[in-house]
Amino acid sequence: MKNERQKQLLQIITEENIETQEQLLARLEARGIRSTQATVSRDIKELHLIKEPTGTGSYHYAVSGHKTKLNFADKLRTIFRESVIHVDFAQNIVVIKTMPGLASAAAAALDGMDITYMVGSLAGDDTALLIMRDLDSAADFCEEIKEMLH
Repeated sequence: MKNERQKQLLQIITEENIETQEQLLARLEARGIRSTQATVSRDIKELHLIKEPTGTGSYHYAVSGHKTKLNFADKLRTIFRESVIHVDFAQNIVVIKTMPGLASAAAAALDGMDITYMVGSLAGDDTALLIMRDLDSAADFCEEIKEMLH
């Protein structure tokens, strides 16, 4: 049901300019799919739909996988520049030292990105541990973070 609804949502927004969730609900219902505004709202988030200008002063829903990653990268860069004090690695674990209280924000930003070689993270008050798939991934990631900080 969910997969079909989301498939239809994507099809609807590619076929016509949809400005509101109410319009999405109406189009779904016309296609025989009953839903609620809350469900459509969750689908919008899961599908990474954004509102883009149409050029006529209004906005419409569009898919934005690439822009979502750019937004995460910008947020990550800001969080890291403002909070990270030091980064290092040992084996497949990257250790990020932050200002007090900011390790969770740094780890959450990383968790929000689709980093395929990161297994997971654990954050305390001022330290985040990132578990990478292997030593090379940890070393490369550590260097990327160091470059981002400069």
